[in-house]
Amino acid sequence: MRTRRAPRRLSPAERRVWNAYPSGEWVDLRTGEPGADDPAGGNAWGPERTVRAEVIAALLLGARESEPGRTAGLRLAGARVDGELDLSDATLTGKLHLLNCHLPAGVSLTDATTVGVRFRGCETGRVRAARCVVNGLLEFDGSTVHGGIRLDNAQISGQLRLSGARLIAQEEHSETSGSGLRDVRRPFTEEEMRERALDRGQWALWAGGMAVEGGAFIRDTRVTGGLRMIGAKFRGGLYLERSAVTASGAYAVQADFMEASAVEFSAGFRVRGTIRMRNARVDGVLSFDSSTLEAPGRVLHLSHAQLEELILRPASLAGEVNLAYSRIGVLLDDPGCYPGGVLLNGLTYEALRGPWSVAERLAWLGKDPDGYRPQPYEQLASWFRRIGHEPDARRVLLAKQRRRRRTLKPTGRVWGRLLDLVVGYGYRPWLAGLWVAVLLTAGTVVFAAVRPAQIDPEEIRNFQPFVYTLDLLVPVSVFEQRGAWEPVGWTRWLAWTLVASGWILATALIAGAARVLRPGGNG
Repeated sequence: MRTRRAPRRLSPAERRVWNAYPSGEWVDLRTGEPGADDPAGGNAWGPERTVRAEVIAALLLGARESEPGRTAGLRLAGARVDGELDLSDATLTGKLHLLNCHLPAGVSLTDATTVGVRFRGCETGRVRAARCVVNGLLEFDGSTVHGGIRLDNAQISGQLRLSGARLIAQEEHSETSGSGLRDVRRPFTEEEMRERALDRGQWALWAGGMAVEGGAFIRDTRVTGGLRMIGAKFRGGLYLERSAVTASGAYAVQADFMEASAVEFSAGFRVRGTIRMRNARVDGVLSFDSSTLEAPGRVLHLSHAQLEELILRPASLAGEVNLAYSRIGVLLDDPGCYPGGVLLNGLTYEALRGPWSVAERLAWLGKDPDGYRPQPYEQLASWFRRIGHEPDARRVLLAKQRRRRRTLKPTGRVWGRLLDLVVGYGYRPWLAGLWVAVLLTAGTVVFAAVRPAQIDPEEIRNFQPFVYTLDLLVPVSVFEQRGAWEPVGWTRWLAWTLVASGWILATALIAGAARVLRPGGNG
């Protein structure tokens, strides 16, 4: 029920507000005495500073018209608002600006349409503004909100400002606190029962599906509870520099499917709890630069996300990071920011930045708690090739084969180790040449000292130890030395070793070449 008539028996403070509304003038009820104007102690303010919520609602609902040539609006400072300021379902044309006010019963803007709404430096109970439309600025800078703010599916054409604020989740249905908000202890409404069934008091900001055109500024804010922003759209960006979020549930930030032009969890941002941004899309920078991130399990869940640039250079990070199946343009990170492991399977990126060596990047791939996956190695090798570092790419692919070898059966591990030893899985073909040189040298020296016996004494032949050794190494006799000379004594073992080594080297070279030339190089 909405009233456009003046409530009866206005107090002197209410009369001032009533008379000032048509011109939009300020009504300042503050005393100026030290400590007397702190809204946290507003429960002690007397009737000279008390304005009933129904008086404010009546004015905003059209009980008074604006003066000719002036813009009507309610601008009130230092007041205690008695009762819940209920403006739900209303269409408001006058601006509402409360400064240093005390609103223990909270505010309702559910399904309202309004121009700018500002609560600066106020102390208030729960704010309900689901599905509201704000054609301008929605501000809570410097305010303390007990019971959290509900903004799901709200549409804000200007900015959302929560800087320097304190948001406290609704742990239980009691609007009491050390700040002096009174205990209303009233029965739950039907909507409150639905809210309670959904969030169980763990969310300080409930903003799923919210759209903000002008940017959301939540800097230097202290949050007890979580920020729930599933499917929210921040076309002007989301900025939480120097803020601190302490989760009372599983998540400190839950922002799956969020879209933003930029997101800043940086410059001293602190969080205790999981930041979940699965399927999020950030067209600019998602930054965790100089932040402190802590969670008992997974601290960052950024899987299936699309990020133009991710800056992951926190001052401190404790917990697991999930980057699986995300697409990142530029990834700027540090080697030490993954102490709890990182999920990388399916991650793709256009560029890597940071003070990393190849060995550190390989160690990074080894931090995946799900074990060996080929794709992260192939992605890293592809990036090295793209920037012209072919040797580094081969090193990564060799590391991939060595990691894969651990997952094979014993026979596969033995063959893999042999391939690694002989030709480095085909990525180090020079190893085969080194083995051939060693074997040729050994055979030449030995057979020069212990000459083999000629099989056909009547045939005139000139023995060459080097050529004889080379003919033993080649799988198919080329120089016809094997059939002409027979090793004697213990040199027979060397000859057999050379023949077997020749077959092994040839097989390894063929297998290694096939592995390198095969698309993906999985083998």
